[in-house]
Amino acid sequence: MRPPPALAFIGVEATARWEGAYRCRVSVRQFELRVDEPPAHSGGTDSGPQPTELLLASVASCFALAVAHVAGKRRIVLPDLAVTATGEYDGLRFGAIRIEVRSSHPPTELAFLVERAKPFCYVSNTLLGQPVLEYVVAGPSSHGPPPSPG
Repeated sequence: MRPPPALAFIGVEATARWEGAYRCRVSVRQFELRVDEPPAHSGGTDSGPQPTELLLASVASCFALAVAHVAGKRRIVLPDLAVTATGEYDGLRFGAIRIEVRSSHPPTELAFLVERAKPFCYVSNTLLGQPVLEYVVAGPSSHGPPPSPG
């Protein structure tokens, strides 16, 4: 199922500003989040999720919303719906991502909803479609240097 033509050209943007070490502040619309690495892995300060954890969070939350959307269209309420995305590392990427959907709803009916939800998850559809990545070097950043450690 394809999105309506008007939605196909809506762009979204997230901007990550480096704060030093392995930490960034990310702005998306009016929201801000911190991204960091654990000290044991790469010397981060563990003040926020890793980028790969945010990717899994995006998959899980988008698919949860897609399942809830499909259920709602059928007047089905899933008050205990939970979706977990688990990534399996393969070098410097995920070689596989598992999406597990849980609910007390009857398993056969839940499986039907999961199948119907697949076309509505932008994140998993993006991963399946292997989007073109374009790397562009732009002008200087407007946020200045990272803060001094201390």
